[in-house]
Amino acid sequence: MRIEYFILVDRIRELSIEKGIVVCESHVPEESTIYEGHFPGHPILPGVLLIEAMAQTAGWLILAKTQCQKFPFLSIVHEAKLRDFVTPGTDLVLESKLLHEGSGFVKMQNKVMAGDTLKCSSETTFRVLPFPSPVFKEHLLTHAPRVGFPAEYLQHVQ
Repeated sequence: MRIEYFILVDRIRELSIEKGIVVCESHVPEESTIYEGHFPGHPILPGVLLIEAMAQTAGWLILAKTQCQKFPFLSIVHEAKLRDFVTPGTDLVLESKLLHEGSGFVKMQNKVMAGDTLKCSSETTFRVLPFPSPVFKEHLLTHAPRVGFPAEYLQHVQ
């Protein structure tokens, strides 16, 4: 996890279009300036970053489904439940499952685990759109192999 760059997924552990699932890993950094204000004497990862981490996890599955031809734009966060604090140094497992897709939208079910403890969960809806710019698409495609995005989903990228 590189909080300062909003890169919240470290590695894709599993990605299956057929099963409609993606599982990712992330390590919450020990040190970050974000903890200076959140909170002094009790540093925790902000809930909004946990929601974004779930969205980024889901996004990798959507990118695979579209063969990286479309971009997942987070449009709705349903039923987000922050259940427990996430502290610096925690190893997280993030999972997203496809619930429904159609009419240019994808709905996902997400959860974040630390060991056997459910830290948070949500349902999210994404609008699936053309990439907003070639530079953005190129940046994302350059980052994809670093997190273990399966090469077979990059083969047909234009």
